[in-house]
Amino acid sequence: MKLVLIPAGEFTMGSPDEEKGRSGDEGPQHRVVITKPFYMGAFDVTQAQYKAVMGENPSYFKGAENPVEDVSWNDAMSFCERLSEKTHLRIRLPTEAEWEYACRAGSRTKFSFGSDDRFLGDYGWYESNSSGKTHEVGLKKPNAWGLYDMQGNVWEKCQSLKRSYPFQVADGREDLNASGLRVLRGGSWYCPPNRCRSAYREDDGPTSADHGSGFRVVVSLQP
Repeated sequence: MKLVLIPAGEFTMGSPDEEKGRSGDEGPQHRVVITKPFYMGAFDVTQAQYKAVMGENPSYFKGAENPVEDVSWNDAMSFCERLSEKTHLRIRLPTEAEWEYACRAGSRTKFSFGSDDRFLGDYGWYESNSSGKTHEVGLKKPNAWGLYDMQGNVWEKCQSLKRSYPFQVADGREDLNASGLRVLRGGSWYCPPNRCRSAYREDDGPTSADHGSGFRVVVSLQP
């Protein structure tokens, strides 16, 4: 599993009022400080990786190097727990703040690469170029920090509960036992460009699973 070191820093989370396609739950914009560096998977967890840890591959669109899908938030959490036990590392899902910070990679535009929808196909799989299915991870261009498929291919599950801004948990200490909807980010193979924007927020329940959502992992450097 290839990991990318994400530096500590701060950024403006959410979208400005004038951003085209903006949803109301993307504001108000607010500053978030990421106090500790962390490692993030360069790619979504693949079906081969998931099967190696969990002993099964529940995905609808089969392909060893395609992102695993048809997994719930609970399934993703179990994967992180088992892999943590095997590696003796603290492996978890990203918080919503960590995800947007890493996705933006220093950008302030609609997407990590700018604001022009016409270039989305260079960086991700979405409704206009996916042919109605997922694709092997890492075939498109990465963002400025070396993360692939942050926009499109599959929704990515976050640790965080869906909450109204400006409340944020930035350091990975989310209440994992709290009930409620969990955040999805990044868009999927069936999404229009609007839903693949860096600030776009989606959610589902902890037991929900479908063909369009997967996850990538974070490795914490400190407990």
